[in-house]
Amino acid sequence: MVRRKTQTRKRRRPLRKKVCKFCADKVDRIDFKDVYRLRNYITERGKILPGRISGNCSKHQRQLSTAVKRARQVALLPFKAE
Repeated sequence: MVRRKTQTRKRRRPLRKKVCKFCADKVDRIDFKDVYRLRNYITERGKILPGRISGNCSKHQRQLSTAVKRARQVALLPFKAE
């Protein structure tokens, strides 16, 4: 049985480009003491979300990872989930 090309193709909707929330809020520096904002960018297992999932630009993604690592050192965020 030969399948036709039209049957095997799935139609995808064009993906909407994610917007960096820090650029939208015009945040110039991400503070490691702002734990409530940082918690949105780590998983329940404690990993930092990548920029392609969170939608952050590369500049703010680098600042975010540094801020999360500093917050972990000061024990404001956990290193891993329990």
